Amino acid sequence: MSTWTPERIAEITRLWGEGLTTAEIGKVVGVSKNAVVGKAHRLGLPARPSPIRRNNGNSTPVSRPVAKAPPKPVRQIALSTSGACCKWPFGHPGDADFHFCGSPALVNKPYCPEHYQMAYLPARAKGESRPAQNMQRPVAGARRAASAA
Repeated sequence: MSTWTPERIAEITRLWGEGLTTAEIGKVVGVSKNAVVGKAHRLGLPARPSPIRRNNGNSTPVSRPVAKAPPKPVRQIALSTSGACCKWPFGHPGDADFHFCGSPALVNKPYCPEHYQMAYLPARAKGESRPAQNMQRPVAGARRAASAA
């Protein structure tokens, strides 16, 4: 028996036209919201903008916050500049105000201490797991010794 009976198809089409969300339609019809999305696509129902992309009626995607360095005095340098200066970029390369940080860089590193912390995460010791996944596993030899006893 098919999930999509003619009655369910008529109901999803009607509710879609009324502007109900896919989750609401799914609850009424008795299927998941993803099933509603798939069926609406296959039926060729008019597309609706994603609620995730809405921003107070503005259809531009929601931007994610980006870590920014506190303002420093601007010292424009060229990337080809020799010497130990920070190569952290500010702006877009095509923009007129595009520049690099230019502060003294760490030894053998391309960035100053402040931008180095933003660019690199500290390495974990070999075998060290992430804190959230720090689960102890039994040692293979211990398991054999316990079963032999």
